[in-house]
Amino acid sequence: MEGPLQDPYASVAVHAPRPRAQAGRALRIVLFLLALLAAVGVGAVVVAPRLRGPAPASAVVVRPSPAVLIGIRDLARLETTEVHVEKVVDLADRQSRLFGLVQATDAMLLVAVGHVTIGVDLSRLAEDDIEMDPETGVARLTLPAPEVFSTRLDEDETYVYTRTTSLLARRNEQLEARARKEATAAIEKAALEGNVMARARAQAERQITALATQLGAKRVEIRWREVGGGGD
Repeated sequence: MEGPLQDPYASVAVHAPRPRAQAGRALRIVLFLLALLAAVGVGAVVVAPRLRGPAPASAVVVRPSPAVLIGIRDLARLETTEVHVEKVVDLADRQSRLFGLVQATDAMLLVAVGHVTIGVDLSRLAEDDIEMDPETGVARLTLPAPEVFSTRLDEDETYVYTRTTSLLARRNEQLEARARKEATAAIEKAALEGNVMARARAQAERQITALATQLGAKRVEIRWREVGGGGD
């Protein structure tokens, strides 16, 4: 431990104090540990820059995302068809009187006029439901099947045509509410008959094609997801 301890990576020599002849063994151990710590410190300083090293060359890869997906999703619910339906509901509350010997009736005839809105819920579109080929400009879409968005009665046109309560019958205050509920269900069922859904699909295809064309698609191919299929 005599003489200077040269740091091979520094221009300044580190001098360890010359121990006296009468110093004990404990002092020698302390000096040895100090020298060992100094060597470890130098090694750490040298290794750290090697670990950092020069930054590797990087390449940015751009994945073209279809703007069609964002633009179509913004529509959320695409209303394509509204059906106007008129329905007459004949509802009667039959009541037994005098131990079942007499049948009393509280009856109502409701003329209901309603509107059913049908469309495509575009919020159900997933990432793989829309493909956009940037080279050919072809957009391929898989749309969810049309569905009923709302069924509502036209309060201005819906009215009670007749209300008849026999002599022994008790007037049912809930009868009109029940008739309106039955009318709403009947109107929705009537709206789904015939080619209403086919017309809704055709209208949706026209609107989606026009939108995709405005967003840059040159050709649009549309497929329909079956009712009850994945994503519905």
